Amino acid sequence: MNTKLQQKLKTLPSSPGVYFHKSTSGEVIYVGKAAVLKNRVRQYFQNTEKDPKTAALVAEIADVEWIVVDTEMDALFLESEMIKRYKPKWNILLRDDKTVSYVRIDMKSEIPYVSMTRQPLDDGARYIGPFYAKTTIKTALRILRRVFPYYDKPYNGRKTLNTDLGLTPGIEVGKTTPQEYKISLRKLIRYLEGDRQKLIKDLEREMKQAAKNQDFERATALRNQYFGLKGLKKKIVFSNKEFLDISSDHALKQLQELLKLDQPPRRIEGYDISHNQGEDVVASMVVFINGASDRSEYRKFKMKNQKNDDFANMRETLARRLKHTEWDFPDLILIDGGKPQLQALRDLLDISKIPYLGIAKEFDHLIIPEPEGIYREVAISPNSHIIKLLQRIRDESHRFAITYHRSLQRKRLLK
Repeated sequence: MNTKLQQKLKTLPSSPGVYFHKSTSGEVIYVGKAAVLKNRVRQYFQNTEKDPKTAALVAEIADVEWIVVDTEMDALFLESEMIKRYKPKWNILLRDDKTVSYVRIDMKSEIPYVSMTRQPLDDGARYIGPFYAKTTIKTALRILRRVFPYYDKPYNGRKTLNTDLGLTPGIEVGKTTPQEYKISLRKLIRYLEGDRQKLIKDLEREMKQAAKNQDFERATALRNQYFGLKGLKKKIVFSNKEFLDISSDHALKQLQELLKLDQPPRRIEGYDISHNQGEDVVASMVVFINGASDRSEYRKFKMKNQKNDDFANMRETLARRLKHTEWDFPDLILIDGGKPQLQALRDLLDISKIPYLGIAKEFDHLIIPEPEGIYREVAISPNSHIIKLLQRIRDESHRFAITYHRSLQRKRLLK
């Protein structure tokens, strides 16, 4: 840490906000949020053992800037805006696809509902995000629901406990109309998309105008929304887990020790095959950099020889991948399967000199190739960091392969 940065850290405020880690060239390399900026930012530079990802990020930090906001909620939504604006490389590399979330609202529906998803679709709905902490955005939505009541499931006209608690707009009991509900939802969308200060001013102006017009029912509803948003400063949104957002994955270090590698595997590739009894046979290659998915590096393959033989299909996939010397080579290849799968690929992978391992279907042990054609089986706890990382890679390769297979299947059926 340079002297200038050291002095700067002493001026950090005890306020919520968003911080920007910068490189020596001034490039924003990471954007984060904090309930207390002073505590969160200083944590990066404490002399504690860090996992490979965090250590690599900290090594690049030459400067830090920050923006102070009024509430934790503001910090959450401002972080999302800033990540979309700067696209910092470390936010992409450190991203865990299981925590990236979008808020989905289909305003074209007669009575929309609010939900969360990891995969935005081209279905005409409004997707707000991405947000980089699923638990936090869920907490925020629960709080905002008291200000802007909404349905969290498709509307069926039945009264529920949420109706009595004031968490739905109450169309089912005649409390409001679908049109008025959509007006309220548009305000929620404005808040989620960052138009917070102007929204509060507009609510205050509308509230005063409604009172002037003696529309006291509307004035009361607007007053509740106005003071509800003003009261968010007292709401705690971030949990203690926020302080562990990029330091929780020790799997890379454990893999290094288990496989006796010179350094933690920076680039891990996972593969999967998908087909329908030998038709539309495809393969996926997913890439995880520093333990997080990097979708720009994903590749997909359509098998030249369409057949119902997963061993042969995987062999063709890896043979074709290894010919692409313009792609960065992996530090580790994950094979979804045990000894038979590894044996079918062993000669090809041994020649490549790339470390590889197999993972049992039950996810209770790993199969590691040793010299002289021997395989070492290692029992692994289902709660271990290694299993969580490898399972994430396996699930992502499976999802990517199925998505490609289904797209080819649809094209063929529509011909």
